[in-house]
Amino acid sequence: MNDKSFLMKFFYMLGMERISWACRRLYCPVSKSALVLEVGSGGSPYFRSNVLIDAYEETRERHWVPFIKDRPSVLGVGEALPFKDKTFDFVIASHVLEHSSDPEHFLHELQRVAKAGYIETPGAFMERINPYWDHRSEVSVFDDVLIVKKKSSWIMDEDLVELYEQKIKEVIAGEIIPRNPFVFHTRFFWAGQIPFQVINQEVDATWLAPTIIANTPPPFSLRAFIGRVGLYIARLIFSQRKRNALLDLISLLACPSCGNSPLQLENEGITCPSCRKRYEVRDGMPIMYPFQ
Repeated sequence: MNDKSFLMKFFYMLGMERISWACRRLYCPVSKSALVLEVGSGGSPYFRSNVLIDAYEETRERHWVPFIKDRPSVLGVGEALPFKDKTFDFVIASHVLEHSSDPEHFLHELQRVAKAGYIETPGAFMERINPYWDHRSEVSVFDDVLIVKKKSSWIMDEDLVELYEQKIKEVIAGEIIPRNPFVFHTRFFWAGQIPFQVINQEVDATWLAPTIIANTPPPFSLRAFIGRVGLYIARLIFSQRKRNALLDLISLLACPSCGNSPLQLENEGITCPSCRKRYEVRDGMPIMYPFQ
């Protein structure tokens, strides 16, 4: 599958990698009629996504940016997606796999609910030198296979990170990474099945993230505000708003606890006829956590 659109290739060939990288959010290699799910869509969903799911409405893991719910949306987890098998033609999982403590189940769930998809994460090298508090895996691609290495701690090599912080972070993070985003990120398109390997399944990645980092929203930033307004306008222009408004979300759902479908909508909630689990519907959004 082609990993760049014509527009991306155009700017890339001109040496304008930042613009090429930004254009990837316009690229979804499916037909207009395809049904697209985005897992971990957070505060900046891809324009082409028809259905959104995220684990949190607000979280430090995405710097407290609120969950955008401008189309059919669900709260749930990637390791137990509350959707029927092969419901979607395409699934987008951008900067979410690295947050999972159980990447094997996460990837199995992506290929269960969709026929094809796109995965994007920080590259394993960038993750090693510039780790993030809540990232639990290093992800790379070798020989067209997605390679996942679970992290036993948020920092895997303290000496390397210390050297990086002292000597070269300003250059790499401030200049080199922004100018070369394709090199420092993992991008992976798949169809049918996801060829992947978790090379250290024995590692427990359920550790608690550090609490020494400020656990409060960042102060107001005019630049960030302008960026959010720009993305809002872009979503109005490029999203399938009319189609999304007509989607029957309940018909796509399956019980995340037992896998049963169809589910029943009743009394401002959703009930599974098989296991009798009941899920809240809050302001029109199903709250579909497994075993709640």
